Amino acid sequence: MLEFELDGFSFTIPRILLSDRLAGKLRSGNYEMNDARAVRSRLQPGDRVLELGTGLGYVGALCAEVVGPDRVTCVEAHPDMVEVARNNLARNGFSATQVIHGALTPESDSDPQVAFRMGPAFWSSALARPQDDPADIVEVPALKLGALLEVHKPNMLIVDIEGGEAFLFEDPLPARLHTVVVELHPGRYPPTVIKQVFDFMSANGLTYDPDGSRGGVVTFQRVAAA
Repeated sequence: MLEFELDGFSFTIPRILLSDRLAGKLRSGNYEMNDARAVRSRLQPGDRVLELGTGLGYVGALCAEVVGPDRVTCVEAHPDMVEVARNNLARNGFSATQVIHGALTPESDSDPQVAFRMGPAFWSSALARPQDDPADIVEVPALKLGALLEVHKPNMLIVDIEGGEAFLFEDPLPARLHTVVVELHPGRYPPTVIKQVFDFMSANGLTYDPDGSRGGVVTFQRVAAA
């Protein structure tokens, strides 16, 4: 078990779930730095947060510190990382933050389970593709964005699901969402998908927010009514 400190929070994770590159980012403090920047720029006390792809629990902890642990809900697909995230949130005083196990799938899919590829490090894991080795694939619960938004009623949505954002945004988003943070993964899909994400946000009254965006992490902010 390895231990790291980020922004005054303490995190532990089994060594087997890390790559050398990921461990280096954790040691240097560069882990999820753009996601953290987006959260700090837009999250306000009183908000509710839904984080898709919590991983280690770091961004969830940042959110819980601002809005309170009971106002943050995290989702994680990797079976081994669910307990890691729960333990890390609890060790930092945020045991009331809920961590849900499952992977996001299109609203049209009716299967209660979905194939998930376990990568050599947790952050390289994603929904399975036809070319993936069957030995690396497990079945995890299939979740729907619409149901999560309805139940947890977030004002901020954070999405880092290793390419799953390509099909995630189908149905209209609730007006209560003032900020959506999406980490794009252009290596997993063509530029047309990135355009689709931007077009969808625009159609839902959200526009590109340069203050909260950097690199592949893009923040969208609701446009105030005239």
